[in-house]
Amino acid sequence: MLESVLIANRGEIACRIIRTCRRLGIRSIAVYSDADAGALHVAMADARQRIGPAEAARSYLRPEAIIAAAQAHGAAAIHPGYGFLSERVELAELCAAHDIVWVGPSPRCIAAMGSKIESKILAQSAGVAGVPGYLGADQSEARLRAEAAEIGFPLLIKASAGGGGKGMRRVDAPVDFAAALTAARREAMAAFGDDRVLLERFIARPRHLEVQLAGDLHGNVVHLFERECSIQRNYQKLVEEAPAAHLPPAVRARLLEAAVRLGRAIGYESLGTVEFILEAGGEAPYFLEMNTRLQVEHPVTEAITGLDLVELQLRIAAGEALPFTQDEVRAQGAAIEVRLNAEDPGAGYRPQLGRVLNYTAPLGEGVRADSGVGAGSEVTPYYDSLLLKLIGSGADRAQAAQRLRAALDRLVLLGVGSNQAFLRDILRSRNFAEAVLTTGFLAETFPGGWQAAAPEPALLARAAAARVAALRGAVAGPWTALAGFRTLTQAGLPGRCRMSVLAESGEPVVVDVLAAGAGYAAEIDGRRFTVDLSAPQAIEGDHVWLFAAGRAWSFTVRPLLEAMAERAERAGAAGSDVTAPMPGLVTALHAAEGQVVRKGEVLAVMEAMKLVLSLPAPADGTVRAVPCRVGQTVAGGAVLVAVTPTEE
Repeated sequence: MLESVLIANRGEIACRIIRTCRRLGIRSIAVYSDADAGALHVAMADARQRIGPAEAARSYLRPEAIIAAAQAHGAAAIHPGYGFLSERVELAELCAAHDIVWVGPSPRCIAAMGSKIESKILAQSAGVAGVPGYLGADQSEARLRAEAAEIGFPLLIKASAGGGGKGMRRVDAPVDFAAALTAARREAMAAFGDDRVLLERFIARPRHLEVQLAGDLHGNVVHLFERECSIQRNYQKLVEEAPAAHLPPAVRARLLEAAVRLGRAIGYESLGTVEFILEAGGEAPYFLEMNTRLQVEHPVTEAITGLDLVELQLRIAAGEALPFTQDEVRAQGAAIEVRLNAEDPGAGYRPQLGRVLNYTAPLGEGVRADSGVGAGSEVTPYYDSLLLKLIGSGADRAQAAQRLRAALDRLVLLGVGSNQAFLRDILRSRNFAEAVLTTGFLAETFPGGWQAAAPEPALLARAAAARVAALRGAVAGPWTALAGFRTLTQAGLPGRCRMSVLAESGEPVVVDVLAAGAGYAAEIDGRRFTVDLSAPQAIEGDHVWLFAAGRAWSFTVRPLLEAMAERAERAGAAGSDVTAPMPGLVTALHAAEGQVVRKGEVLAVMEAMKLVLSLPAPADGTVRAVPCRVGQTVAGGAVLVAVTPTEE
């Protein structure tokens, strides 16, 4: 067994790998950027090494920095996790050059599966069919247009070198092909440095299925059954489960056999996943791609097989043979995983940033939480939005779903917005209960788009009372002194304080908080509420976070006079400047001092949590200043382009 392993990653996957290393007696070494100096994975590891500034391109994506860290700590091996450098041939080759064990497949396998075009050609040669389309080397527009006409519409244009939906366009008619091709190529070049594309027939109601493979250095390749990953948003998975529901035995056998055949054809020698697409109700799975790394959703496979896939990776990398044959691998029960992301699904999955103020993972039979955060963790704009994963398992799908729903209801995560309420609604939907699973699940389940429920008045009352309770003991200025409130309550008389409570959406609500002694009540429009402040909550400045009804609620709560003064100040402002909606990196500026701009014209572009934010001018006007530069990291609310509005 390996003596020490450096984890070239961060967040929940780094923590998960460290847990297995600890169980096996392997010394774990964490790497971190400046933004992650206080991160959970750094605290958990046996040793740690700084590798650069906050930006991933200057830290986690630098192979030479990873190698230097491994050498500094005498690491026997490097585990890349997933994302970042996990499928970069360069790091695998550097490991070999420096006599460090690479916990993953050979550079040959990574390269073979790294291109969508080349991997599909290789799969075809192994007898594994892909979606009908064009994979040719001739990338001229004329040839691609001719092939598109042959395939028929609708079809998909896909970037050869990437995934995650980047460089992908659906084309419904020949007249739209040229513009879609140009856009796909531009996006592919920006994301992957490679503008080659392939064409595929569009499958209207696809299921996204994948097979977990395990291969060793002795020529053994087996499957560890399949997973269903059809519930997605923008080609990013949200819910995964094993086994796939409503999959006929003959189709399952065909799926598993195809994955193993491909693995053997390329001599695969680690953990990897072969992804397929299956038309709903169809019987022919089509090969999509192979991920030559551990998957985010690997815990559901662990739950049904009883295996530790990270341990299996480490043993394979150390030269051990698979400890079982195909016939000895058994699958029992079912498991479902949801991904808790720092994002707002009701606002276009906008990233949510901040500090985790209160965190309690749910415990219970058949429940697992793989987390990369704890109380005090900072959620920054530099990395992926994944915070943690919850997994429910049981004797069958219904029990696994019930346990997962209950766990999601008990999860306390306050201080940073997340998709917790969205996931609760997914798991409670009829389509999920009946396993009507295609990649169109979200559009079919929430045809008008998903929106969070508005808070009940009792929650507004509780938020106001929580803020007053915090202010009573604070050293306060003239707006928050609550002098009369304090004097009356200390005399044993009813005190009253008027607060403005603003939920994440909607208009401010005036709440009268009343107190006698240590207790609180509140009134909204003459309706009185008894307030219980014993449930989980967190307060940071004017922001109050409450846990109720199985989810987190966020409010801005201020004394009424203070809130009125601020609104008056805002009303007097021009409101024409382009500001950063959140912390992030300025990647483009399309404005110069003196430039005349029109409302809606994009003046700046930012990146935060892998999202690209195009920021338009809010009004017609003239640019008076550009107080930022490309490549600068800015705070939320920072003025990027100052615009003097055109007078009416």
